[in-house]
Amino acid sequence: MNATEFQLPLTEYDFERHFDERFAIEWMQGNWKKSFLFGAVYVVLVFGGQHFMKERQKFDLRRVLLLWSLSLAIFSIIGAVRTGCFMLYMLRTSGFKQSVCDQSFYYGPISKFWACAFVLSKAPELGDTMFIVLRKQRLIFLHWYHHITVLVYSWYSYKDQVAGGGWFMTMNYTVHALMYSYYAARAAGLCVPKPCAIIITSSQIAQMAMGLAVSALVYQWMQDGDCPSYTDNIVWASLMYLSYLLLFSSFFYQSYVKGLKPTSIKTE
Repeated sequence: MNATEFQLPLTEYDFERHFDERFAIEWMQGNWKKSFLFGAVYVVLVFGGQHFMKERQKFDLRRVLLLWSLSLAIFSIIGAVRTGCFMLYMLRTSGFKQSVCDQSFYYGPISKFWACAFVLSKAPELGDTMFIVLRKQRLIFLHWYHHITVLVYSWYSYKDQVAGGGWFMTMNYTVHALMYSYYAARAAGLCVPKPCAIIITSSQIAQMAMGLAVSALVYQWMQDGDCPSYTDNIVWASLMYLSYLLLFSSFFYQSYVKGLKPTSIKTE
């Protein structure tokens, strides 16, 4: 299926239509390893920042945090709607297997822009952690580990347009739409019921379980020549999603089952 074969019952905006996905993919093929550099700088700034703040008063930053969270919430909501509509179109017209294996998510109308925007957004999202550092909140392993690995894996996968990417991106956009909306509401001083946090963490756990399932299906269907991917990519995806599943499940248990006070967490 090529881009000219799509007849979507949706409006394609000019910036989506004119987006050059070939240039974006070529750029990523030559620059994806820079994600390691971003990750290294991130670690230095985060732990160096914690050391710097150790003997200093915490910053409030509530208004800045509100603008930051609101911006990412709006971006994620729009991304979830646009990629979700494309995913539903694929499911309705081609079925579940094709929605997993078809690479058209990377170059199809509407989705091609949002696929690239998704992977690029993982770099500025590293800024989430600086609010934790400057406000002297507790930084848990899941938070910074998640940010680094998502950045590297997203850039690594986009360059090869691997199968399953459409599901990974659509799920992430959707969960982030909920998560950043929640943090924007909290930053605005609104009283958000605790069940909202439970729902968000539950959706994150479901996302990781689905990510594992999609990875397994890609591997199975790749053997038949139906799903374009690489064994190395599937192995890394599976290890990543498994680690997330275990870490998010542990966080859920510690925060909502064991009765400990919930920890502020900004992850996927």
